[in-house]
Amino acid sequence: MKQEQEQEHQIEGMMREWYGSRLAVIIESIVIGCSTGFVIVLFRLALNRTDKLRLEIYQALPSLPLRYTVFLTIGLALAGFLLGLVNVVRPMVSGGGVSQIKGVIQGFLKADWKTELPLKWIASFLAISVGLSFGWEGPSVMLAAYTGIAILQIFKRPQRERNTLLASSTAAGLSAAFSAPLAGVIFMLEEMRVTITPLSIACAMGASMAGDIVAGHFFGLQPVYHFRSITVMPPRFFMWIILLGIICAFLGDLFKRALYLSQDFFKFLRIPVLFRPMIPVLLSIPLSFYLYDVTGGGHPLIDSLSITNRPVNLLLVILVVNLFYSSFCAGSGASGGIFLPFITCGALAGDIFGRILTETGIVGMDYQLNFMILGMAAMFSAVVKAPVTGIVLVLEMTANYNHLASLVLVSLCSFVTAELISSRPVYDVLLTRILDEAGLSGNKSSFTGG
Repeated sequence: MKQEQEQEHQIEGMMREWYGSRLAVIIESIVIGCSTGFVIVLFRLALNRTDKLRLEIYQALPSLPLRYTVFLTIGLALAGFLLGLVNVVRPMVSGGGVSQIKGVIQGFLKADWKTELPLKWIASFLAISVGLSFGWEGPSVMLAAYTGIAILQIFKRPQRERNTLLASSTAAGLSAAFSAPLAGVIFMLEEMRVTITPLSIACAMGASMAGDIVAGHFFGLQPVYHFRSITVMPPRFFMWIILLGIICAFLGDLFKRALYLSQDFFKFLRIPVLFRPMIPVLLSIPLSFYLYDVTGGGHPLIDSLSITNRPVNLLLVILVVNLFYSSFCAGSGASGGIFLPFITCGALAGDIFGRILTETGIVGMDYQLNFMILGMAAMFSAVVKAPVTGIVLVLEMTANYNHLASLVLVSLCSFVTAELISSRPVYDVLLTRILDEAGLSGNKSSFTGG
């Protein structure tokens, strides 16, 4: 009997020792990454179906009686009301989610995954489906974090390890959203600002790869964008790359200012939170009829830029409307990400810039696509001010690795210009605004959004 008890104590001690090892923490990060992958896959599959359905509806409406448009308007108004209702019930669910998760990791905010995870999934799906200019990446990061929080309630860990695993879940979310596992790791280290240790890097890698593998099983291990091969730009064109980086820095600052102004606009007019999302939702109806490209996340638009030859003046109109409509949607507080919208603005700016250079004979047609891709990285660097994440994300999304030097140059120029004009990172500003509105600025809090 005594011998059996000693054996039990030995086994228990071995299990406790193993559970306290770094390997166990890394395995938990992989479990979180796999779980996150399935949540994001369901989200992306649902959005893929509704994207096609929405396009078919707006293509068919002009040939149908007016009453169908009236029914659609009523339905979308109700959808906008529901989005506002979610924000009233759970303010944490509003917006993209990256700023809120930063607040959770830093100890300023707390998340209630049991109610907020399903609400975030539904609200983001609804907002993107009705045509608001949002991407799925911000919600994916937040859904991943909620999944991580749920799993961490099962595995009891010290606070420092919990923060590492929670931050790792955001890497899995970005990886599953964009099929970009390395960008997910860099995003966690650069944007979530956790303490960089061998363990935190290993956990980020484990979660990010697990999320990408799960997503790859359903969508294929392939890049998000299928562009043709890119001709490497010679050094004599680097001056134009520098100029593009500077232009995108100012454009990114304009995007952020428009976003903050939109938030202030709704507050200034004292429009109740309940009704704010209804305004951009109803605005999506005429835009979907006459300028469909500016509605939705922008993924189809970026795809089409590489294979269509729109006039420069039309691209300028799309860029301006897309920038302000995306900012207006985000300012309303509706649930949806701004990653893809501002990357789309960068792609448009780069494409316009490249077309002007090719039409004036300064560069050859072979390099036009380069400028579009460079604009995406430059815009990310200007808005988020996380240049390494932007470079790696664009590399993985496009699967073209022979223009790394150009990406580094344009991102550096955009970042430095943003620094010179004192353009702060968008997620830091949004987090500050969330804390100020809740009266929590500078204080650790148990704010849950309820």
